[in-house]
Amino acid sequence: MMKDYPVPAGYLERETEVKKSRFIASVAPVGSRNQVKEWLERAHHDHPDARHICWAYQLGRPGAAAEAAMNDDGEPSGTAGRPILGVIQHKDMGDVLVMVVRYFGGVKLGAGGLVRAYAGAAESVLADVERVIRKPLEIVYVIMGFADEQPLRHWCESHDGAILDIEYGIAVTATVELTVEDCDELTAFCNSRGLEVLTKPQRGEVEQ
Repeated sequence: MMKDYPVPAGYLERETEVKKSRFIASVAPVGSRNQVKEWLERAHHDHPDARHICWAYQLGRPGAAAEAAMNDDGEPSGTAGRPILGVIQHKDMGDVLVMVVRYFGGVKLGAGGLVRAYAGAAESVLADVERVIRKPLEIVYVIMGFADEQPLRHWCESHDGAILDIEYGIAVTATVELTVEDCDELTAFCNSRGLEVLTKPQRGEVEQ
């Protein structure tokens, strides 16, 4: 079973200076590549004159991340994105994006200096950001009659579950998102009412 893992509680920004170059590091919680793209677009909008905007992100549980990526944005290969990702992994944090904006100060830092500067900038913001614990979520599909919809909604409200979608046909199909640890309780609830619980949508239905 997947374990809970820490994620950033919100957005945070910290600034450091190395040999007249300004490094503005920011951290943001992300759950998808689309969210990463949105944050990067915002950074480029907010810092149109920056020399570089380097970044790295990790989606999913630390140590078993579903996806990770990095970008040097014009800095010598391996001197920016990789050090940022290394700090993220060392902090054992998931669903996290770190961006480091550099305003060049006129003094070249060299490859080693860049690695230290970008890693230090990432460290400065990740050390200060508050963490919250994210519980892994599961999506299941409940097949039920029309009279069962309201009881299912009440169950979800009392268990921090969410009905993402409802399809009405001969039967009602609810797409439910809930924590992994609550899946057994939902199954027991559905069994008691004669409802069917599936981990995949029925053939012919479109998975959202």
